[in-house]
Formats: sequence, C-alpha cells, structure tokens
Amino acid sequence: MNTRFLVRTLPYLALIACWPALGLGDEVAIKGQEIFDKYQNAIVTVQVVLKSSYSKDGKVSPPAESKYELTGAFVDPSGLIVLAHSGCDPAEFYKQATTQYDGYKVESELVDLKVLLDDGTEVPGQIVLRDKDRDLAFVRPKTTLSHPVRALDLSEQGSAKVLDQVIVLNRLNQSAGRAYSATVARIIAKVNKPRPFYLHDGSGSGAALGSPVFSLDGKLLGLMLMRVGGPRGAYRESPTSIILPAEQIMKAARQAPPALKAAPVSSASPAKGSAPDQSNQGQ
Repeated sequence: MNTRFLVRTLPYLALIACWPALGLGDEVAIKGQEIFDKYQNAIVTVQVVLKSSYSKDGKVSPPAESKYELTGAFVDPSGLIVLAHSGCDPAEFYKQATTQYDGYKVESELVDLKVLLDDGTEVPGQIVLRDKDRDLAFVRPKTTLSHPVRALDLSEQGSAKVLDQVIVLNRLNQSAGRAYSATVARIIAKVNKPRPFYLHDGSGSGAALGSPVFSLDGKLLGLMLMRVGGPRGAYRESPTSIILPAEQIMKAARQAPPALKAAPVSSASPAKGSAPDQSNQGQ
C-alpha cells in the first residue's frame, strides 16, 4: 500500500520540487515585460551614411559610400541620443582594435545621419559629443522635435551581481519591420579597474551595440558597447562586448551641448535629410 502511494505521488512531488525554478522563470518574464512596456519607445534607430577608402602600399581604393542602421537610446526628452561610437566611426575603431601595418590604412567619413522615429519620421541629426574611451557618441536632431520623447532615466541606476539575469532592449532592422524587442542575458563578471563595466554571456541574441540593459528591478544597468584592450601599438586582445554602467553614461551625457533652439519639425511628414554639421563634435 505504501509503495503504491509513493509511485502515485512521485510525479506531484517532482513538480513541487521544481516549482521555485518555474516561478523564477515566470518572474523574469513578468519583470521583463514591464521594462519593455515602459522603455521600448526610448529605443531609436539612427541611420548613418559613411564614405570609406582604403590604401595599401600607396595604392588607394576609390571612396565608397555605405548606409547602415545603429541602435541608440534617448537619454533626454528633448531628443539627445546615446549610441556606440564604434558604429559611427568603424575606421577609428579598426585603428584602436588592431596593430597597424604601416602600409595599410583605412579612413571613413560620416556624410549623413538621420534619426528614424517610431512614427516613420526621418529627422536629420548630428553627433554633438564623442567619448572614444568609453565608446560613446551622442546625437541630437538638427531640428527640435514636435513633442518630448520617452527617455531612459540615467539617474535611476541599477546594479547586478555575477549570474544575475538582465533585460536587454533593442530595435530590430528594416527587414524585421524595425520592431522593438527584448531578450534576457546573464552577467558573467564585474570588472572594477581601470573603469567599471560588466561582462555578459552573449545569450541575448536580439541585442545589438547601443542596446540599453536593465536590472530586474527596472533600473538602467548600462549600455552594450565595445571595449578594446591593450595600449596603442602593443599586442591587442580581441575587442570585447561589455555593458558600460549607467553612471559612466551619465557622466559623459552631462558634457553634451544643450538642445538646439529651432522651429519644431512636425511628425506628420518626414523631414528631408542633409549632411550633418560636425562642427560641435568633441572628444
């Protein structure tokens, strides 16, 4: 009788034993959905056009233009955007990330930049601040927006421990309808020197450079960026995808010029693009 009872109850005992794990999974999904609903519209696509040229042993290739899209995030309701500098200037990133062969050089020039709003409006933009050490670039629309935008709260800074799960938000590319997305990643290390940053396990397949990362309490943990190790001219480690803490982003954002004073652009009709004014680019 006792044996029969044990056999019949074993499946239920197993379910009870794994219930905490099931509950944890549900908790991550529920909290992730709350973060997604609150901050998805703070994610923005920035379209850039670059003119690039290469030279090897004195032979220079003809300049070629390429257009691609980057993920950024509004950090101020007026329209200030933060994104990865390595995406805006790949030639500069290449120089930092590789040991240079004197006979080979690559150059790139930003010739056009547009902010693609979620209603389909294209607004000309410009880089107003560069922080190459942190791999940050800040962009502002060239014209004031018709209404304030949803922005990340840099003052609400999250924290994470090793093996904590975090939520990563992104806006997908044109082939995916530029849909907003969310994914879960896990922290594998926290580095404190020379500058604090987190390492993640790369499991967030929908993430991209410039994607904001949140702790499960809904606070901004940081931004997905690239880090290059090793001094210039020495052997270099492979570039590493990191999460730069929100505190570092806020320090850099404080140096960005104030919002432009200009007539507002209506969101009813897309704005015409023009080459960005880079006279205010710094650092």
